[in-house]
Amino acid sequence: LLILKRLLSSSPPGLEAAYETLFTTDSLLFLHDLISTFDDEINEILWLRVSKKAHLELSGDLPSFLESTAHIRRDSDWRVLPIPPRLQRRHVDIGDLAPCDTQRFIKALQSPAQGIQVDFDDGNCPTYYNQIKGIHNVFKAVHNQIPNVPHISQAPVLMLRPRAWNMVEHNLMVNGKEAPGPLFDFGLLMFHCGKTLLENKSGPFFYLSKVESFIEATLWNKIFVWTQHKLGLPLGSIKATVLIENVLAAFEMEEILYELRAHSAGLNCGIWDYSASFVNKFGHRQAFLLPDRKKYVNMEKRFLRSYMDLLVQTCHRRGALATGGMAALLLPQDPLSDSHRRVLATVTRLKLLEIKAGVDGFMVYDLNLIEPMQKLFKLHTEGDNQLHQLRNDVTVTTKDLLSMPSGGVTLYGLKYNITVGVLFINAWLSGKGHFFYRGQIEDSATAEISRSQVWQWIRHQTHLEDDGRVVNRRLVTDLTTEVMMELSIHCHSVRAKQRLHTATDMFLEVVLKRDFPEFITTYLNLDHTFLSSQSTGQVKAVDTDMNQSKL
Repeated sequence: LLILKRLLSSSPPGLEAAYETLFTTDSLLFLHDLISTFDDEINEILWLRVSKKAHLELSGDLPSFLESTAHIRRDSDWRVLPIPPRLQRRHVDIGDLAPCDTQRFIKALQSPAQGIQVDFDDGNCPTYYNQIKGIHNVFKAVHNQIPNVPHISQAPVLMLRPRAWNMVEHNLMVNGKEAPGPLFDFGLLMFHCGKTLLENKSGPFFYLSKVESFIEATLWNKIFVWTQHKLGLPLGSIKATVLIENVLAAFEMEEILYELRAHSAGLNCGIWDYSASFVNKFGHRQAFLLPDRKKYVNMEKRFLRSYMDLLVQTCHRRGALATGGMAALLLPQDPLSDSHRRVLATVTRLKLLEIKAGVDGFMVYDLNLIEPMQKLFKLHTEGDNQLHQLRNDVTVTTKDLLSMPSGGVTLYGLKYNITVGVLFINAWLSGKGHFFYRGQIEDSATAEISRSQVWQWIRHQTHLEDDGRVVNRRLVTDLTTEVMMELSIHCHSVRAKQRLHTATDMFLEVVLKRDFPEFITTYLNLDHTFLSSQSTGQVKAVDTDMNQSKL
């Protein structure tokens, strides 16, 4: 144990008991074996991503449906293994729930939601404290150690979302390298909770983030098979929903399901990471200039509607569930107010579009939206899910998926994107992976699209619709300074103001770079500012230096 623990950083202050529970000799041996077995293959897929992007840049090619796997798409007979009973009716899940937030996690477990996206990725800041606290909270929930919440077999089903391939865990070294973040999360969750979840017919169920190709799905499948064998669980015990949040993956949905067919729970679509991936892959190309997201980008646009239609069609023809994105809007507290009615009407309209497209469920952030959205499903659908909706009316082409919406850039949209980018970095430096702004939840997905658009608009010297000004370094720097001044009045300490200044500088660094940083979370997770703030104990799980309600 002593030798193994030398590979691991010591416990964050206040989490000594959780640390001892999670990092036993057996669990560390399991983690070491898991990471040693698959570390090289994770490196390979990350290099394949670089290679694919370089090919697209150098050739000017566009993605399309693969010729080499056409036989999988043409074969109409194969299906994923049957969906477990507890997953068959999941109309409304709670999304973006960072499990280190104990109070919210308990409220979610007590709620009428059918599922909880237990999020170690987009809505979570992966400080060592947050990871250990979050995994331990899941451990306690699974083993019924949290008072006044339902038994795990009766509570909302836990959909565990480990970090994506691009994230590393700085606090565990295996074979001389920092551990892959997703294997750290997945390994501890499976080792401590997998068998109990299976015995209670409540898992283990996972969300897989930022998968870009069927080759990556193949690797996850190998990890699942290895883990089940190692822990003595039957093949197919693990079920996973893959988030299709990259344009390249949209062309390989059937292949992704096929590779995971023994372990698939379905696919999920989400608007902002997916939209941002267009900038990531084709941002240098004028033809792929993405217009103001606040004004011109929504699920009714051709490229997003086609993506959702294809996802539903693909899942249902293969017996898998298709889930939609998250309602990020927050309901005002007064249920009789006009603003409450307006927000509810907006969420209802947008989610009804997804229901009519055939989705089997979606997520909300606000717990008060759970019951209204469940009623919406009951009113407009029959049965546990919509697997019978095969969407044979749909034929989605490459052109449909790559058709950019028309529109320009507004001053409001530019300033909104700057604000979201700055506030996300500020939240991250505070040890939080999300924040609230103008009546909705913002996380790494909205930060990703925000900073992506600002970078792209600078790159293409786009003109503002308002007054014709060019979006360039000077304009963005001036607006960012303006945003910082507006936000600083909500800072209640010198430290908070200093952090906001730092976040502003980091945001400008990201959007002014010559080459597009692949993921904002990777950039932040490797930055010395974030790492030093952890090591000096500045990052806390909860930070109240900035007045969130005013934002």
